[in-house]
Amino acid sequence: MFGTSTQLPGLAPDLLVPDATDWMPTTQLAGAQLETLLGSARQRWNAQPHAAAALAWKAYTYWLALPAVLGWASARRVPLLRADDVLMHFRDSRPLVTLGLRHDIPVAVLASDPLALSGLPQVRVMPDEAALLAAFRTSLLDEHLTPLLEAIHGRVRIGPRTLLGSVSSGVAYAVLRSADVLPGSSAETIGTLLGALGVEDLIELVPGRNGKLDVQRKTCCLAFTLPSPKVCAGCCIK
Repeated sequence: MFGTSTQLPGLAPDLLVPDATDWMPTTQLAGAQLETLLGSARQRWNAQPHAAAALAWKAYTYWLALPAVLGWASARRVPLLRADDVLMHFRDSRPLVTLGLRHDIPVAVLASDPLALSGLPQVRVMPDEAALLAAFRTSLLDEHLTPLLEAIHGRVRIGPRTLLGSVSSGVAYAVLRSADVLPGSSAETIGTLLGALGVEDLIELVPGRNGKLDVQRKTCCLAFTLPSPKVCAGCCIK
């Protein structure tokens, strides 16, 4: 999914960063680099501070969560996305920020996975799916996104529910956009992942075009407040 044949604008080529010289750990977003992220969003969308923060968070959390969401959904292999092990740069003007993973980032797997017997130091063996999902939540939400959410909340007046709604919709869209290559039921996969994160009440899956599922949000990313208003497909204010 993340090989050389696919260039995704928010992620490093091949996902892993072999040389971190020109990259920064994303821990800096909860500190010195937060204004860089929010300032870039204000300029990109000509947005008010609260809307810029909501849209920056929406973009960041989608690309951040994507490797763990699709890793779990496709192979029950979850890169543990702690902020120290996720790298970023702002050199590419196409995405708001480019993310990559350290080459030795820990990866959680089930005991039945062949990687569990590989002896690789970065492999973390989980006894069952509940433990694997707990590792997914702890690394992505508790240890990465929650400190960033608190830093944003301290800078602009925007509530946690609004921000977490974008996490919920981002996870759902990641699964639905990859449904053709993922095993199992998309609805069940989304429900399991959102339940693990505790954000399952912030979206609904509804019938879309051509009989496929679509996402109906229960919170708003504030794109409708832009000078050129945008109403997203699953917007709750329609």
